[in-house]
Amino acid sequence: MNKESKIFVAGHRGLVGSAILKNLQDKGYTNFVFRTHTELDLTDQQAVNAFFEAEKPEYVFLSAAHVGGIMANSRYRADFIYINLMIQNNVIHASYKNGVKKLLFLGSTCIYPCEAPQPMPEDCLLTSPLEYTNEPYAIAKIAGIKMCESYNLQYGTNYIAVMPTNLYGPNDNFNLETSHVLPAMIRKIHLGKCLFERNFDFIRKDLDFRPVETISGSASENEIIAVLDKYGIREGEVELWGTGKPLREFLWSEEMADASVYIMEHIDFADVRQKEGEVRNTHINIGTGIELSIKDVATLIKEKIGYKGDLKFNSSKPDGTLRKLTDVTKLHSLGWHHSVEINEGVERLYKWYLENL
Repeated sequence: MNKESKIFVAGHRGLVGSAILKNLQDKGYTNFVFRTHTELDLTDQQAVNAFFEAEKPEYVFLSAAHVGGIMANSRYRADFIYINLMIQNNVIHASYKNGVKKLLFLGSTCIYPCEAPQPMPEDCLLTSPLEYTNEPYAIAKIAGIKMCESYNLQYGTNYIAVMPTNLYGPNDNFNLETSHVLPAMIRKIHLGKCLFERNFDFIRKDLDFRPVETISGSASENEIIAVLDKYGIREGEVELWGTGKPLREFLWSEEMADASVYIMEHIDFADVRQKEGEVRNTHINIGTGIELSIKDVATLIKEKIGYKGDLKFNSSKPDGTLRKLTDVTKLHSLGWHHSVEINEGVERLYKWYLENL
């Protein structure tokens, strides 16, 4: 890419897409094209084709996706496989038809089997069954990897798939019904602190900005207490799903963006494909190679927020995969390493959450 190349960032308002756009702008790139979901529904093949034909982007970051945590993945299985498959199919095929020079497809490390070796190398893909709770989403992302590989092999395109570990950062999703684990814990524990301290002014402000179900800050105190209780936020106690034992790896989203731009600038399909034999597993893990238990992360958040109540783990709720540590050997060999550790990242995200209400 050069600084004047026309770049389409799909999903530019999301956690990853917004970070990629900011990284590109900070590095001096100036020629962007993007659309909000209202302006362009990426599940609409005709609309996507018309957009690519009109705009002719040279480089595409495919960061748009339908994402969520374990609760959302369990409840909305059909949505997760259908929406993600449609987005990927439409954008990747339209990129081929319209001569896109390079595309970066963003997946997730949930593509790996639930009993994958730890840390998980790229070549353990499709070696055993997936974790059940996020199987539909994982299958969609695996299809995206294979679509990129297949177009490269058949049509000579230059599409690269990257699999980030659990991401968190600015513009994260704090919706208690659909969010990932880390932003959900930050919001729940902070609301728990406010309830513990009887700070209903902040609770109302929070619910006005991000209603929980149909409850906003204008609801009665009893209605607010009831909906918070439904999500495990009670006076003197915050309940979290699972046992707290699963180990997770977390990567600051702006670092994921930096890795993505680095790969787009420096790495081609030829650099990651096998030189002989069958071409498989050309995707790249993006992570830190460091893991913590959910209980340890929750305790860290509790300390950073200054919550004085108790944390309770509900073992009747699912844990998900017990370990999901990425093997980042390939990433390091390609020249990129992370720098933001979890202590600093939690402080940053908590500050962002408080400043964006």
